[in-house]
Amino acid sequence: MTELCEVVITAPDPDWLAEFTGQLVSERLCASGHNYTPVRSIYRWRGQVHDRQEGRVSLHTRRSLVPAIVRRAKELHPYEVPGISSRVIDDGNPDYLQWILDETQEPTS
Repeated sequence: MTELCEVVITAPDPDWLAEFTGQLVSERLCASGHNYTPVRSIYRWRGQVHDRQEGRVSLHTRRSLVPAIVRRAKELHPYEVPGISSRVIDDGNPDYLQWILDETQEPTS
């Protein structure tokens, strides 16, 4: 079922990320979000290596909704370049995959 995917987003504030996840679920941009904290992120930014604790969420959604999720994150995310990536869901519990489809919908505006 390649029309579905998992979108991963990280953020410096796990509470902000949980609230953002709730907004996305309310807006039906994703069916669910599984928040993990703390996540230790090690990355290079502007020539320096950073080692920080962050929050991470795995969203279950339609691939067609990824651009809308990216737009919302870029509007609200505290990072200049938010870490957002997606992975195709190609198989799983058919009932759960159908639930993801049932709980998400394309934005009306």
